[in-house]
Amino acid sequence: MSVMSKDAVQGAAGPRRRVKKALAPSVKYEIWLQLVRGETTINAAAEAAGVDRSTIMRLRQVAKEGALAALASSKPGSGKTVRDVELEAANAEIARLSEAVKELAVKLTLVEGKGGCGYR
Repeated sequence: MSVMSKDAVQGAAGPRRRVKKALAPSVKYEIWLQLVRGETTINAAAEAAGVDRSTIMRLRQVAKEGALAALASSKPGSGKTVRDVELEAANAEIARLSEAVKELAVKLTLVEGKGGCGYR
């Protein structure tokens, strides 16, 4: 008779892996903070969350990679927010369209002549 871990579930074909459990981003962040502060271990965090150790190890790796990427892309001083970038793009589009309208108004004036309502 084989000894099963408490994570395994007995099935018709023998022991199976635990059903995957999705953790909310806020729960993942809280687990990561506890790991960083040294308040818990990987094993304890996995047991408390009801997930496998590898899930907690992957969570820690993803958090580290994300933090490094964010720090690498940040620049000292006040940077532009997403809203500032969108506003600049919208202002550039307005300027482009304004110039196009001016050009079309000049062409229309030349075609119709200076004098009138445009009907002949």
